[in-house]
Amino acid sequence: MATERFYGTGRRKKSIARVYLIPGTGKITVNKRDIDEYFGLETLKLIVRQPLVATETVDKFDVLVNVRGGGTTGQAGAIRHGIARALLQADSEYRPTLKSAGYLTRDPRMKERKKYGLKAARRAPQFSKR
Repeated sequence: MATERFYGTGRRKKSIARVYLIPGTGKITVNKRDIDEYFGLETLKLIVRQPLVATETVDKFDVLVNVRGGGTTGQAGAIRHGIARALLQADSEYRPTLKSAGYLTRDPRMKERKKYGLKAARRAPQFSKR
């Protein structure tokens, strides 16, 4: 009994998500927990579901996700990227839809490093005349 599994790796900031799409009813599981239990904010759940909504496959696939690193926002973005990549494996005709929405592009923005002489990346010490 070999069920079809479609795989996609998503990355955002320091987060890496391994996403598996299995034909099913639309259940999303993140780190062995339900999406509603894992993500508290409704906006993060919306971000995760965006590629499925764009391709109208919300109730066609069950999504299994292993995600690590970063914060909740980065993880949600990584999952979105992974789902989009996995959907391409499932059906290559989704490509124009996902590409035009920008879900296939790896977001390159990262945390800027702290510089010497400063308190943070750009935050300078408070100025005082005396």
